[in-house]
Amino acid sequence: MAEPLVVTAAEAGQKLLQYLHRRCGAPQSAIQRWVRTGQVRINGGRCKPFDRVAEGDVVRVPPFALAGGAGAPDAVADDASRCAPGSGSGGGDVADTPAAPAPSLSSLPPPPPVVGQAEGLLVLLKPAGLAVQPGTGHADCVTARLAAQYVGADFLPTPAHRLDRDTSGLLLVATSYARLRALSDAFAAREGLVKEYLAWVAGRWPHEDARTLRDRLEKQGEPGRQKVRRVAQAGQGHAGPDADDEARDAACTVAPLRRGDAASLLLVRLHTGRTHQIRVQLAGRGHPIIGDRKYGGPACGQGMLLHAVRLTLPGGERFSALPDWTGQWKVGEAELP
Repeated sequence: MAEPLVVTAAEAGQKLLQYLHRRCGAPQSAIQRWVRTGQVRINGGRCKPFDRVAEGDVVRVPPFALAGGAGAPDAVADDASRCAPGSGSGGGDVADTPAAPAPSLSSLPPPPPVVGQAEGLLVLLKPAGLAVQPGTGHADCVTARLAAQYVGADFLPTPAHRLDRDTSGLLLVATSYARLRALSDAFAAREGLVKEYLAWVAGRWPHEDARTLRDRLEKQGEPGRQKVRRVAQAGQGHAGPDADDEARDAACTVAPLRRGDAASLLLVRLHTGRTHQIRVQLAGRGHPIIGDRKYGGPACGQGMLLHAVRLTLPGGERFSALPDWTGQWKVGEAELP
């Protein structure tokens, strides 16, 4: 008989299916079979796959369930690639690309540095060039590095949103299921959680004051090679005969911090979180982000100049971190409003 599992505070609130998948690393189909045949019990009683576990619950599992359990690195790494919610990051990667083979956890560098903390939450400073989740051609990613760093943790720290691989900046990582769920709900409701980005764009931005940009965006292309296009300004007429029914409204507010003939520095506050949203909305107005070759931005030698600079949580707590851009692209703290 396997030792029963005891649900910790960090794990509480998950559905039984999620909980056992994380703890045992077993396929969900196998877990459902164990539950259906009575091999899984909560506090000695029968249960269902979608029952939620509470702190202190004693979960009995079959003896073979823990053979590749939560302490098995491969199981943890595989789970890490699937556990981030799909809430938008305002330009973040989406998990619709085939994952590359998982690297050996012992060979991975540490996760990005922690620049802030709150209850059940870490704030990481993600560098440009590092993906949040594995995908085509990049198995090394934030989730894999977290899995390597926190092997055996009650709850594997999980990104609550995403950033594009070439976008740098602040990334929220939940260290408990309750906080992960709360952040996912906040992203979905678009209430109380504010994300702001710095972006250098080509050319002189035409407006001296803050302006809200509203568009409808749609994805095109095969997974791994997808682009997003602007099909219409939201609320301004039909999108056209070739527009996809899946086009989504996108909105952000843009405030200029510096305006020059060759380049302008913008502060962008997201109101929605669509894939590549900031990149497409700015490029669609003739001002692509510098270094964003995918959407027509000129090269600058420092990658794509888009950085998640500030995050404000529903309770009002704020985190900020400037980008490490140098030379003419350097941004000072005094420039932020």
